[in-house]
Amino acid sequence: MWDDRGVVLDLDRFDALTERVATAPIAAAGLIAGFGMALATGSRPLGGVVLAACGLTCIAVWSQRDGRRTTIELTVAGLLAFALSHLLGLVVGAWPAVLLVSAATAGLCWHRSDSRRPARRAAGRFSRQPRAG
Repeated sequence: MWDDRGVVLDLDRFDALTERVATAPIAAAGLIAGFGMALATGSRPLGGVVLAACGLTCIAVWSQRDGRRTTIELTVAGLLAFALSHLLGLVVGAWPAVLLVSAATAGLCWHRSDSRRPARRAAGRFSRQPRAG
């Protein structure tokens, strides 16, 4: 398939990539790195950009791999985790709250999406089959 600029779009390759991607670390990294960026730069919008980039990546993978229902469930869970981190931060502190909701979000992403990925083939690119002859 070609796009309007004459670039080949390899949809089969995109499908294969979405089957392999683990979203749990991306979701957790988005929460942690988003907060870290906001704290380090003093710019909450910049932290939001980091969070949104990771979130949109996860949404793209979930919608391709898991369907609409799982995508909506995990997206809502991520947004609730973001909101909960603010409330929890008042009780336990900012970093512990972010780390706690990040771990919970990663666990949920793994349980609802990543653990259901097709098993990787035993013969990976580093394993060699004995040569005949």
